[in-house]
Amino acid sequence: METNISLKTGTAAGTLLSILPNLHSEDIAKTIILAVLGAVVSFTASLLLKTLTKIRKK
Repeated sequence: METNISLKTGTAAGTLLSILPNLHSEDIAKTIILAVLGAVVSFTASLLLKTLTKIRKK
């Protein structure tokens, strides 16, 4: 089966345009806050593990 680039583009654009009206500013803000919180927790956990491994090696 041969795929056409315009079919892929049309499908992607249709999907995006069908999702776009359902996004609310509250959802976007919540996503940003959760992403920042996840990054901070991940960074803190990696620093803690790095410190613990340095202490254990001594």
